[in-house]
Amino acid sequence: MRSVPLDAESLETCIAAAVAAPSYFNTQPWRFRLDAENVAFEVRAAPERSLRHADHAGRALHLSVGASVFNLRVAVSHFGWSPVVRLLPRPEDPGLLAVVRPTGAPPRATTAHRADLYAAIWRRHSSRFPFTGTPLPPQARAELAEAAQAEGAALTFPEAADTARLLRVTAEAEQRNRLDADRGAESRRWVHRVPDDAADAGLPRSALGPQDAREKLPMRDFTAERHPERLPARDFETAPVIALLRTEHDRRTDWLRAGEALEHVLLVATVLGLRASLLHQAMEWGDLRRSLSPAPEHTGHAQMLIRLGYGPEGAGTPRRSPHTAFGTGLPKR
Repeated sequence: MRSVPLDAESLETCIAAAVAAPSYFNTQPWRFRLDAENVAFEVRAAPERSLRHADHAGRALHLSVGASVFNLRVAVSHFGWSPVVRLLPRPEDPGLLAVVRPTGAPPRATTAHRADLYAAIWRRHSSRFPFTGTPLPPQARAELAEAAQAEGAALTFPEAADTARLLRVTAEAEQRNRLDADRGAESRRWVHRVPDDAADAGLPRSALGPQDAREKLPMRDFTAERHPERLPARDFETAPVIALLRTEHDRRTDWLRAGEALEHVLLVATVLGLRASLLHQAMEWGDLRRSLSPAPEHTGHAQMLIRLGYGPEGAGTPRRSPHTAFGTGLPKR
């Protein structure tokens, strides 16, 4: 399988696409390195950017890195190459989560995706604002489910009764997070208090959405300071569309694939003109996460709840520069 040469400009653009991926609290817990001998991108964990309390097992870190791997695949394909991906390629090196090698071979079915996803990388933002409540067309639901399936995951759209159950579980998780002092302090460390903060990670307040929420739609309180029961309700959609992303197993490779599936879904949603935000509170509590799988069979492992709909575009969040994220430094153009 023939590797391809990487010029400095293409290399920098590929890394910029990778760091545009979503991550929990916008921590961007990844680091990249170019394996010059094999002409491949090494994607490593950045444990110093992990969430000790909200993600003690590292599952969210793996999802975040998986999302960056998918963006890297899309960018490599954009330049006319075929990406060959190996997840957890070296058991003796657990910090190396993936290797992506651009080749001149024809794209394989496992790496194929629609051609318009590259432009969506730069337009995708989480939107934590109220949506209109307009139903998602069946064709859109089918395309989103196909995107997840292409990465080895399943995306389902629960009926109204089960959606209400999932939101109740999310609300319980949100309440637990609010009462947990360590998690609250950890969350606040990633929120920018000054609107024009020049930090290269974390969440500016403009990206957090309204400072209140209805009980039926438990949006994440990243500041861990609000008391929603004392605040007026906002006009969030009365029938929110929630999608459940699951994998058959729950190993580290499944977490990485779930991250690839999540980003594939989010980019397709962006192309379709949909907005999305993530309800991941219940994923941070083992017992609540287990209860998210559909009853009564409780099959598969829940990896993410995705809120989808039509509405305002979310605010952008800062990104580390490609030069900062690239562990050994990008070559000069």
